[in-house]
Amino acid sequence: MSNNHGLFYANGSHPQLLDFSACRLDLAMASEPHLDRVERSHEPARANYNRISRFYDLIAGWSEKKSREAGLARLAAKEGEQVLEIGCGTGLALTALARAVGATGRVCGLDLAAAMVSLARARLDRAGLAERVELRTGDALTLPYPARSFDAVFMSFVLELFDTPEIPAVLAECRRVLRPGGRIGVVSISASGPRTLVRRLYEWSHQRFPRVVDCRPIPVRTLLESAEFSPTTTDAISMWGLGIEIVVAKPPG
Repeated sequence: MSNNHGLFYANGSHPQLLDFSACRLDLAMASEPHLDRVERSHEPARANYNRISRFYDLIAGWSEKKSREAGLARLAAKEGEQVLEIGCGTGLALTALARAVGATGRVCGLDLAAAMVSLARARLDRAGLAERVELRTGDALTLPYPARSFDAVFMSFVLELFDTPEIPAVLAECRRVLRPGGRIGVVSISASGPRTLVRRLYEWSHQRFPRVVDCRPIPVRTLLESAEFSPTTTDAISMWGLGIEIVVAKPPG
């Protein structure tokens, strides 16, 4: 499962990313269930999402709609704000964000797959919102934006796509580009609740067929706290029997 994205996977080639944030993650995860790895590298991920981009909304867009909209409601983008969506995919959330920030605001959308970005651009053109949104192809491990650029960062069904050692680096990049007093909103399949039958089947599918089921449940609030974010709201909902965690948090300072 993924979000509107085609993105950002680990390949074990970034040992410099295993810094103190990763050490905090190790300590935090000691009290959490085992977190499976995501082994697929960036290039196969990019190729896969470019390949399925035309069918992506049929595959996942509709099933993730309730969770995505709940996350957007919690993020509560306001008129005039600068907002980044990581893993923007076909632009389903971008249109809502562009309407929320209005003509005086700005939305940036980033995705690893160029085909996803092209579909997002076409969606925004049809909605008459293209002038409010800047789209780029890029990697969340090295966000192509200056420090303190955004009032809010949004990720929906994205963070669980990263390999475990890379999650601290992604969240550190989010901290870097957020302004003081800003916020991050994360929607993800949750590893924090009970291991229901559906969740066990999903985790088994990820282990057996990682190229198809390319993400796994993660403890969202714990990961954000390990990255020095302070959660302000945490919601738990269900999607086809899978627990979904929606967390909004503020960066340090």
